[in-house]
Amino acid sequence: MNRIIPVLVLALACSTSPLEVREISQDDLLSEPDSTLILDVRTSSEFSSGHVPNAVNIPHDQLAGRLAEIEDFRNASVVVYCEQGGRAGMAASVLADAGFSTIRHLEGDMSGWRERDLPTETAGT
Repeated sequence: MNRIIPVLVLALACSTSPLEVREISQDDLLSEPDSTLILDVRTSSEFSSGHVPNAVNIPHDQLAGRLAEIEDFRNASVVVYCEQGGRAGMAASVLADAGFSTIRHLEGDMSGWRERDLPTETAGT
């Protein structure tokens, strides 16, 4: 199932236009190229307890102030996830507002990843 999460972006002409944030399946994420940024927007403690391999952690409420850390991915693919989707939606909006061009949302988020018993990393691994 390919869902689209609408995110409104302020256009230069001060009108809004929707940015499509498509979902990416867990299986498809596992085969993504290394050039894809996997962005975990949960808290640091949630991230430390287990996350998608190679994910970068920037909590959703810190993302706007830490965009410089992921600037190299502005024109690359960014896959965002949280625990169940709410914070990922907020983060996608921040990314869209900042001009990130390809934003996707991980289907099922971390809870779905765990349900399928897919590989995880913990802090320090």
